[in-house]
Amino acid sequence: MRFGVFYELQLPRPWEEDSELRLIQEAIEQVQLADRIGIDHAWAVEHHFLEEYSHCSASEVFLAALAAKTERIRVGFGIRQVIPNYNHPSRTAEAVSMLDLISNGRVDFGIGEGATRLELHGYGIPAKRKQALAFEAAEQIANMMVMDPYPGYEGEGFSFPCRNVLPKPVQKPHPPMWLACTNRRTIETAARHGLGALAFTFVDPEEAKTWADTYYSIIKSDECVPLGHAVNANIAVVAGFSLHNDPEEGHRRGADGFAFFRYAINALVANDAKPGRSTLWQEYEALRDRDLPTIGSPGIGTPADFSRFIHEFEDVGVDQIIFLQQSGRNRHDHICESLELFGSDVLPEFIPGRDEREAKKAAELAPYFERALARKERLPGLDDDEIPIVKASREREAFYRK
Repeated sequence: MRFGVFYELQLPRPWEEDSELRLIQEAIEQVQLADRIGIDHAWAVEHHFLEEYSHCSASEVFLAALAAKTERIRVGFGIRQVIPNYNHPSRTAEAVSMLDLISNGRVDFGIGEGATRLELHGYGIPAKRKQALAFEAAEQIANMMVMDPYPGYEGEGFSFPCRNVLPKPVQKPHPPMWLACTNRRTIETAARHGLGALAFTFVDPEEAKTWADTYYSIIKSDECVPLGHAVNANIAVVAGFSLHNDPEEGHRRGADGFAFFRYAINALVANDAKPGRSTLWQEYEALRDRDLPTIGSPGIGTPADFSRFIHEFEDVGVDQIIFLQQSGRNRHDHICESLELFGSDVLPEFIPGRDEREAKKAAELAPYFERALARKERLPGLDDDEIPIVKASREREAFYRK
């Protein structure tokens, strides 16, 4: 089992002048702590215009800061919005590769397309075509990170001429690719494309077993045709996170943030929105004691409770637990105390034998990966005499002759 921390960079109103500054600086401190205690991944979303819910619009900048201030923890796009309206594929390939170089090969590359009208309509993206546009772009982003030069592309979402997209990543053929998943259907989609599954939903061990069994059965079948140039067979599941030796105190500190996250993610899809005048936290507070059910999470409680929960998910085939720690109005000092407690009382239980188990899994899956990659239809490269010459401007040529 591997462990990660997850950042939407949530900031409920009311805001003070330095609220965003404190939010970002505290998040960086939390990831530095996570790195020191031995947590494996730091994931950051990319969302746009989602006031209170996510102020993490430039995740590549945030992740670069994390990479520069840490030593070991992997930094992950969880996810990058890859539809060209958000980010041109060449710019995503450049950003992912540059971050991989800055971090010395510690990047994970999750892909997604967005789900809210604020984002999709803001960038003129047709909701019914968003997944197809995302997969088209993601496949070409992988090609851009691998091919020298990239031969060019003509498609539905974008067209691009032959160019050598630079820099190239440290990890070969490219950083591990993941897909944001919210249900069994998207888990299956991730497996069919050879992508890791980032399950941004909350499931119990029984449902997680169904997801894992389905995912790995597809990975081993003829249905798996990798979107990229490697197969990343992993399932990560998000869980609430607030630890304390007193279970009531752990719940008091973390339950509100977890419940707000659950409320807000639905409200942004179901409710009308007025840009610049969001009232998500106000709405949540009004409903909290009246209509919202009490929502628990196995990651909110004591270290012993959390250890049992992790073992249950490990036993059914989940590869990573990602902590939803920075949510709602969860306090920085409480988050750091929870991380310290995890590092001292929980993590040591899961380290012995982990490398050996992962090596065994990799060896068992290697023949399936080889067959999956053989099924992939690859974009043909260009011989040297096929690479088009980019002609110089005649006007500039005449200018310099003067």
